[in-house]
Amino acid sequence: MIDITSLQNPRVKQIVKLRDDKKERQREDSMLVEGYDEISLALAAGYSPRTLLSAPELIRREIKDVITEMLTVSPAVFEKMSYRENPDGWLGIFPVPRISLDDLRLSESPLIIVAESVEKPGNLGAILRTADAAGVDAVLVCDPRVDAYSPNVVRASRGTIFTVPVVETKSAQALVYLQQRAIRILAATPSAEAEYTRQDLRAPLAVAVGTEDEGLSGFWMGQADLKVKIPMLGKVNSLNVSIATALIIYEARRQRS
Repeated sequence: MIDITSLQNPRVKQIVKLRDDKKERQREDSMLVEGYDEISLALAAGYSPRTLLSAPELIRREIKDVITEMLTVSPAVFEKMSYRENPDGWLGIFPVPRISLDDLRLSESPLIIVAESVEKPGNLGAILRTADAAGVDAVLVCDPRVDAYSPNVVRASRGTIFTVPVVETKSAQALVYLQQRAIRILAATPSAEAEYTRQDLRAPLAVAVGTEDEGLSGFWMGQADLKVKIPMLGKVNSLNVSIATALIIYEARRQRS
């Protein structure tokens, strides 16, 4: 028996509002996570959903042994709530994983990403995937222009927002945190003289990146201990911010290995 079949059901309307409205997510302290893989990563990281919804006609893999409210919905209802193409029939309502700077547990020689004012969900999601793949200690989302817990970021990150400690904070607070721990700040900028592969990146390091249009603000540029560039041999003078982040992070990881 299907629990919800009406598109006008109040729960459906509430979930759609939660999907589309940042203020509603903040008010409810909840976020949507869609997809078997993304939900499985959240569960494996120790996060429990408040509600788990499924469309039996759409699901191909089962999520089992979850103690929470379970609701089944019709395909039409699921498609109304969904935010992705070709949904696989799983949608979870999770509490937002609020993490503070004081909650972070860093490695002996930490590697951190500082993402300043990133405005595109796809870029932040890709940065999180790099952070997960490279074993980064934390991502500090400073002065954000995009909601790190929006469905689009969750989708773009493939669920890695649950596997990497993410802290939303102001730049001034992040700077104090890094300086107190003697973590050097690296700024990526086309105006730098040194190439990123020619710097020693083995010590505790925070890689600071900004927007594609404006780059890092004067605040972070002025506080940088290192300034590096990525060689550009073509007609343009910058890369997508997530690509630039990945190159520098993996160079730091290569040096450390």
